[in-house]
Amino acid sequence: MKNMEVLAIAKQNNEVLINEQITLPEVMVIGPNGEKMGIKKIEDALTLSKYAGLDLVLLNSDPKNPVCKIIDYNKYRYEKQKQIKEAKKKQREQNLELKEYRLSVSIDVGDFETKLRNAKAYLEKGHKIKVTVRFKGRQLSHPELGRDVILRFADRLSDVAEIESQPKMEGRSMQLFLTPKK
Repeated sequence: MKNMEVLAIAKQNNEVLINEQITLPEVMVIGPNGEKMGIKKIEDALTLSKYAGLDLVLLNSDPKNPVCKIIDYNKYRYEKQKQIKEAKKKQREQNLELKEYRLSVSIDVGDFETKLRNAKAYLEKGHKIKVTVRFKGRQLSHPELGRDVILRFADRLSDVAEIESQPKMEGRSMQLFLTPKK
């Protein structure tokens, strides 16, 4: 029962058991070069690891066939953290955010420039942006004015972004998607 408690604590901390923390009676031992050394009593496995000057690390805590490997634990932990960091980096790259910038047909020059600066900074971080012009009242009868504003915005960002899809009307608004240049 005690070894199950230790396993539960290790699982909570997301750590693996090493050396004397392993309380299972017998384990399958894998040597430092990856060779299988067979099923050994825990005392023998610990002796082998101490003789090699390395740690005995429990990789698979399955009660039927627990597997331990003789390795340098600090190096193992470093490699594991490196893999986790790399996986998070790839996940961040896949989950690029989409930010929406809303313009109007009669947008002022100052507002236009401010939104342009913010969008440029956001694109330089590697994110996508969505530019939207919402038409109000009679503006809906002149969609070409909104198209002009959106295309002028995209043209001013052409040094850092490329147009993913051309402007299209959806209800009362026109949208355009920009992606950062590679």
